[in-house]
Amino acid sequence: EVNDNLHDMDVQFIEKLGEGKKDFSKVNDGDVVILPAFGASFEEMEMMNSKNVDIVDTTCPWVSKVWNTVDRHQKKGLTSVIHGKYAHEETIATISFCEDYICVKDMKEAEMVVDYIVNGGDKEAFMEHFKNAVSKDFDPDTMLDKVGLANQTTMYKKETRAIGQLMQKAMIKKFGPVNIEEHYWEFDTICDATQERQDAIHELVENANDLGLDFILVVGGWDSSNTAHLLEIPQKAGVRSFHINKAECIKADNTITHRTMSGEIVTEKFIEDMEKDVVMGVTSGASTPDKAVQDSLSSIFLLKEVNTAAN
Repeated sequence: EVNDNLHDMDVQFIEKLGEGKKDFSKVNDGDVVILPAFGASFEEMEMMNSKNVDIVDTTCPWVSKVWNTVDRHQKKGLTSVIHGKYAHEETIATISFCEDYICVKDMKEAEMVVDYIVNGGDKEAFMEHFKNAVSKDFDPDTMLDKVGLANQTTMYKKETRAIGQLMQKAMIKKFGPVNIEEHYWEFDTICDATQERQDAIHELVENANDLGLDFILVVGGWDSSNTAHLLEIPQKAGVRSFHINKAECIKADNTITHRTMSGEIVTEKFIEDMEKDVVMGVTSGASTPDKAVQDSLSSIFLLKEVNTAAN
């Protein structure tokens, strides 16, 4: 919705070309360039400086905190292990500040890295799996002896912490507890706004039966990583839930158009029993405007009012 408003104001967007590349041909000398919340890579900043553009930097402070963390890794001679999606814009920006890095998207990939640290293994198979998620000339035989943990700020807080514990135990097992600080370093870089929402929705899910929840509504951009993670929490717990990007997804005919965990956009019946009071949980992405949430709630209230009046 924010992007739609910017488009309406004739603000031009940098086109994504895939594989982390973007088309900057429309950026001219002296233009005003707005950096998004997830920032820009070191190379992109150099390019914009060369074009003498005026930069409006809206990079989230938590993203800057991650960059400072990986910078410390490099100064300490550590390889940065980044819990994140290697093709996500934020992670692309983060790895541009790293000399040596490997990205792990989840606990399964973290376990693969830890197993290699402790036991070694098939180097060729390991590199084939992580070929798009490692720095140039990465060597797992020499670059995983000293590591530091960082993360994409929108990842699961609990998973990042679990990966950290896994890494720490692996280093203790291989090098002993006395030398742990020489081989492993971490610093909490999970975004507060993301963490609070994850904690809140976990609490909703855990108490869904006691609350009598009919569903959980998640409001935020369909391409938002942190919003998509919020949907996964109730979905994996079997709690009925919907991810919408604007109020217009809720229709007067009691249908809802929403994004599934797989990324598919579907339309289905929304409120199952219009005769009863609806009990719902509501959350939103970290950067979702409050107005988008309020408008979505208003659509639900209006839908109920219209149904009550009709009956």
